[in-house]
Amino acid sequence: MAVFDLATTNLLSPMVLFFILGLLAALARSDLAVPDAVARLLSLYLLMSIGFRGGAEVAHNGVTAQLASALAAGALLSFALPFIAYGVLRLVTRLSGVDAAAVAAHYGSISAVTFAAITGALDQLSIGYEGYMAAVAAAMETPAIFAGLMIARGQSVADGRRDGMLRDILFNGSIIMLLGSFCIGMTTGGRGLTMLKPFLVDPYAGFLCLFLLDMGLVAGRGLAKGRDLLTMPVALFGIGMPLIGATIAALISMAIGLSIGGAAVLITLAASASYIAVPAAMRIALPDANPAIALTLSLGVTFPFNLIVGIPVYISLASRVGS
Repeated sequence: MAVFDLATTNLLSPMVLFFILGLLAALARSDLAVPDAVARLLSLYLLMSIGFRGGAEVAHNGVTAQLASALAAGALLSFALPFIAYGVLRLVTRLSGVDAAAVAAHYGSISAVTFAAITGALDQLSIGYEGYMAAVAAAMETPAIFAGLMIARGQSVADGRRDGMLRDILFNGSIIMLLGSFCIGMTTGGRGLTMLKPFLVDPYAGFLCLFLLDMGLVAGRGLAKGRDLLTMPVALFGIGMPLIGATIAALISMAIGLSIGGAAVLITLAASASYIAVPAAMRIALPDANPAIALTLSLGVTFPFNLIVGIPVYISLASRVGS
């Protein structure tokens, strides 16, 4: 399918349209809102569904050398991308060293919601992907945080802050839910998936629409509040860096032999930016960094770009490199 056709299909999908609805409602200052407790529940549901289905798929197909290769590739990508992002930021923007390091860490880690969006798009297009990509997504959450700290190693980080940061990383709720559900799905296999299909599979698209409505509201409000931080070079970084990550991930996908769907997932993960796990860690580890810059970039620029434009491009790219 051509990029234009993929873009049209993606743009007219219910998930993306609900995101746009939330975005426009926020920019229009509507009182439309999703309660915080409901948004947290939807986030847990999406992570549980993705992880469990991925584990069940691995149970069906077995543990392979390709799984180990994909995990290693994902972790390496997550660690390496912040160094590239930092170099680009220092070259094209006037951000301070500590702010650039904090932003760079966000662009090595991944967005769980973008992961949910790409899997939803692949399901809509009937394109299969390796179930273990849920484990790869979990493996890509944290190496970027350590890379960001290495970049900012000239900054003073107290021992107590470092200990708190490490605990936050290791026991991050999204990682625990994703990996835990993956392990449960792998343990129970097809029997467990059959039992939970009415809950974890059938309503998935509807819950994703509701969650993306909330993400649109959050992104619109973030843009309204943080637009003064988005100089042209910084905003262009929020679009250009995902394309750099996607290109590198495409080459790796081809090298390790991922399917078209698996390559699309890895490419999208490398193109995404964290706005949950990394901000929490950076707040502890780099208190001098301005968190509004990274959050406005990742949620207000990169996430909408990936959801509306990026995903069709990444799927098209994957069709050329996937096996």
